[in-house]
Amino acid sequence: MVLAVVVVAVAWYGSKLVVRLLSRRVARRFRRPSVVQTVLGSVRSPVVLLAIFVAAGVAGLLRIGDIVLSATVLTGATILVLTPIIGSVVNGLLILADQPYEIGDMIEFVDSTDRAQGGQCGLVENITLRYTKILTLDTTFIVVPNGTMRDRDVINYSAQDPRTRLSLDVLVTYEGDLEEARDLIERAAREAEVVVSGGPPIRIGAARYPAAPTCYINEFGDHGVLLTLRYWAREPYELLTVRSAVQENVWAVLDDADVEMAYPHSHLVFDETSGTLPVSVDGDDRRFDDGEGRPDGERRPGNENRPEDTQRARGRWQDRRAPPSREDGSE
Repeated sequence: MVLAVVVVAVAWYGSKLVVRLLSRRVARRFRRPSVVQTVLGSVRSPVVLLAIFVAAGVAGLLRIGDIVLSATVLTGATILVLTPIIGSVVNGLLILADQPYEIGDMIEFVDSTDRAQGGQCGLVENITLRYTKILTLDTTFIVVPNGTMRDRDVINYSAQDPRTRLSLDVLVTYEGDLEEARDLIERAAREAEVVVSGGPPIRIGAARYPAAPTCYINEFGDHGVLLTLRYWAREPYELLTVRSAVQENVWAVLDDADVEMAYPHSHLVFDETSGTLPVSVDGDDRRFDDGEGRPDGERRPGNENRPEDTQRARGRWQDRRAPPSREDGSE
């Protein structure tokens, strides 16, 4: 019995010593007192529990076989019942260790299997070992299990810099002044209060990007020139409002200038190589001369009609050119 008490006492003080040695490293790693206490407690509890089983075996209260069997049954039942909770706790430890986001960060989490549907944005309110609490932009709370958070793609808008880069595509016609269009679009973005208007380049990792709004020539398309505006929002909140303000300014300045926005449409151009144009007047199909003495229906060499169409057109031409006959039959 004395030996059993000694085993429990040694395990008790030994676990405290282990916790004391690990406390600083764990505190530097997680930086949250509640999480640090939980991690250290999870380290100490198994040691004390194992010492109690060993002490019971030494005192003769339990045999080694019974201890092993009890531990096996208890472990199996715990794994079976607490698997979801254990998974969330393990994922919570990984999130706290990797630190993909912190309390106060603006994040968006989306389903990795369906990115097109978009995600949910919000501020991280709290992070525990089991769940992450998020305050959405609709002022509602979402409690997401850490296992679910690990399965989703998380976009952190506040990781390094709260400023967020946005883009806007504008399609202008080829007939307009391209340089004027770029200058006007950049000026329109700078006039928005929620947009960074200038300053030193913004550094993201090893790359540097202009802080002021910049308009680039993206592509020469079929219907116009595609311009892409890159600009920075001051804060990652209400990004739709920021986009709307910039687009409203762009619309206003382009509407007042000699710049026209392009849209898919077609122009039909007829010239001397286009052949003849059929015109219907009061239900009568008429074809006009092409200006070179050719009857309607005929085309220049290289634009041959079908034989029956050409013959029909010549017949109509001759009918119109023939002089009217007299009633008495004389010429």
